[in-house]
Amino acid sequence: METDKRETPVSSAYCIYINTIGEGVVPSVRGDDDLPYVYETRREAEVDIAELMMDRLQEFMDGHRDFDDAMTVEEYIVEVDVFADGSIGDEDGNYFTSRQKVS
Repeated sequence: METDKRETPVSSAYCIYINTIGEGVVPSVRGDDDLPYVYETRREAEVDIAELMMDRLQEFMDGHRDFDDAMTVEEYIVEVDVFADGSIGDEDGNYFTSRQKVS
């Protein structure tokens, strides 16, 4: 019998989430194998959001983005449990893994 790799978290970390119209709450940053990207510290996640905002502001300055869109920060940080398979879960019961299809 195969054991559930989500049975016991192997660590806790932080993810950047965003609320989408089609999917609801989802991780906004993904890494290897399309798994949610996890940050060891809240500060690391905050720096990533700040860098994303600076990119949007530069796009506004370059004329490629509207001001309101550049100034809106939709991403937010959530503490998550990280499981052995790289999937994550949060205290609201959301669970995310890779979106890649296994062949």
